[in-house]
Amino acid sequence: MSDIEIRDDRAAGRLEALAGDEVTGRIEYFVLEAPARALVPVHTIVEPAHEGKGIAGSLARELYGMAAREQVVVAPLCPYVVKWAERHPDEAPAADPELLEAAKAWLREHPERF
Repeated sequence: MSDIEIRDDRAAGRLEALAGDEVTGRIEYFVLEAPARALVPVHTIVEPAHEGKGIAGSLARELYGMAAREQVVVAPLCPYVVKWAERHPDEAPAADPELLEAAKAWLREHPERF
């Protein structure tokens, strides 16, 4: 994993893992503004040639790290991130159910995003 760089492309809503110039994996997310600001991961994708190298976990860890630095929460809708958070409760505080419902509503209202 030492040759992987993680980059946040906030404008595109992607947290990307790169090996050189190659995107090896990504978390697609959006920023929820209400009822509270939150990062909402929707999909985690790792390119088949790079599966099994810990890339998805590194992306999830960085997403929670970004949220902590920005003093916001993560409201995960991505099944992978939900499971990762369950396995790492010390790094991934649970989101308020109301926030998760607001994130789901936002996603239903903006299906073109994902």
